[in-house]
Formats: sequence, C-alpha cells, structure tokens
Amino acid sequence: MERYANGVASDTIPEVQWMKSSASNPEGGNCVEFARLPNNEVAVRNSRFPGGPALVFTPSEISAMLAGAKRDEFDRLIV
Repeated sequence: MERYANGVASDTIPEVQWMKSSASNPEGGNCVEFARLPNNEVAVRNSRFPGGPALVFTPSEISAMLAGAKRDEFDRLIV
C-alpha cells in the first residue's frame, strides 16, 4: 500500500474523494478539503490550490484535531 509524504502534490494522489464542510464558502472557494487515503491516513489541502501540497495525517492525529475543534479550542484563531 502506497504511503504519501507531507507536501505531495494533492492532484497526484489517485482515486481519492476530496470532501469539504457544508459551511465552506462556495463562491470564493475558501475551504479546507479532506480525503481518506488507501492506508487510512487523511490528506488535507487548500481548495484554492487543488494541485498544491497536501498535508498527511494519521487517523489519531485527525481524531485529536477534530476533538479540539468540537471543544472550540481553535476559535481564538479566527478574527
């Protein structure tokens, strides 16, 4: 099973379905997209640059991030 390194061009990852939040801005394309990789890791990319680099995270890293987001731990980053 292929492993993808952080920084891989996201448009070179074959056969993944990129998903974004329903709260994303559809007009400006300003959203973060996620894709489950074949090895169950998760790739994250900026929708404004669909061929740009993807960050790759383990399932436990994504779980920790989502838990923090659900507890509003990152709200102070938004101005």
